[in-house]
Amino acid sequence: MSRADWSRRRFVGAVTGTAAAPAVAACDEAPPADPPSPPTPDPGTGARSGGGRPAGPRPLLLGTYTSADGGGEGIGLAAYDPESGRIAGSGALTGVADPSYLTVHPDGRTLYAVNERDDGAVTAVRLSDRKVLGSRSSGGAAPCHLSVHPDGRYLLSANYGSGSVAVHPIDASGALGERTELVTHSGPPPGPGQRGPHAHQFLTSPDGGHVLAVDLGTDTVYTYRLDEAAGTLTETARASTRPGAGPRHLTFHPGGRYAYLANEVDDTVAVCAYDPGSGRLRIGAPQSTGTGAGTSYPAQILVTGNGRFAYLANRGDNSLTRYAVEADGARLRLLDTVPVGGDFPRQIAFSPDGALLFAANQRSGDVSVFHVDEESGGLRSAGEPFGSPVAVCALPL
Repeated sequence: MSRADWSRRRFVGAVTGTAAAPAVAACDEAPPADPPSPPTPDPGTGARSGGGRPAGPRPLLLGTYTSADGGGEGIGLAAYDPESGRIAGSGALTGVADPSYLTVHPDGRTLYAVNERDDGAVTAVRLSDRKVLGSRSSGGAAPCHLSVHPDGRYLLSANYGSGSVAVHPIDASGALGERTELVTHSGPPPGPGQRGPHAHQFLTSPDGGHVLAVDLGTDTVYTYRLDEAAGTLTETARASTRPGAGPRHLTFHPGGRYAYLANEVDDTVAVCAYDPGSGRLRIGAPQSTGTGAGTSYPAQILVTGNGRFAYLANRGDNSLTRYAVEADGARLRLLDTVPVGGDFPRQIAFSPDGALLFAANQRSGDVSVFHVDEESGGLRSAGEPFGSPVAVCALPL
């Protein structure tokens, strides 16, 4: 990966400390947080739990760049109040290099982090005592996204710098095994202004039958079948955006027939039709993000658990766009934009009950929190943002 590509990926200027430090080390001496009560819904889905809001503080884990100027010391440790949305910090889990994206196993017991470096890796951490269970090479440069397959047996990761996707088996303890697959996106040719493929996301479809890789460099979403016995991938379909769109992040409607694609480079979103049988995605016409004429880069799009609203994080405009989801998921209607209260919202996530939305603001180094109105989809600020060095990921449990 070229230095220009690395800088564009991080949007924080030159990177310091580019020599990769060991990704595995002992955690710090902070007392362990209470483990989450498994299973917990994926914070990206916005699903509301049937039992209402949990009582008492809940864990919040924070991703950062440890090698960036002013970056964090590792995975940030905090807690949030489910009622007020207020956040209190409790230190960091050190020794995990450049943990820029985080996800949790479906059973709630193990945390996974990318190590976004030239020599990329993925790391597993047991949440009950914060023990680092080990790291494995991601097989590429600058891994920027990971997810766990719904059956809990495989970790899927995307290498932005080398344009590849990887599969790692997960054992009964939550630790990672040796990589079982690595696929580099060799076609189609890079889009306008791109030098090569840039895999930005790797996720499983709601039906569990396919895994999809979003590649900003080739303007393509690739669909694969995952062999759940061997951990290997077979490509089944490709869907292309218009040239130069730069697709970054895809999220599915709860109904499973539609998905929403955030295009980073041309500042648009698109509704996509999805066929569960074939895994084929059909990308619709580009739509406005509501950010006006200024330069802005869509980062992540989420849909609420009831399927009625979607939210888009806009870097540059520093806002959250609210959409009404109509026609059982087939349409997005732009409602408004709300200031995010920070600079460069890199990532957004719902609390497990869907009542709060967290935004990690990279350049201002903080996390904004909003109350989400279930009926109107309206966002109400929960107060002043919580300071977190080079905040690029917030994972509420």
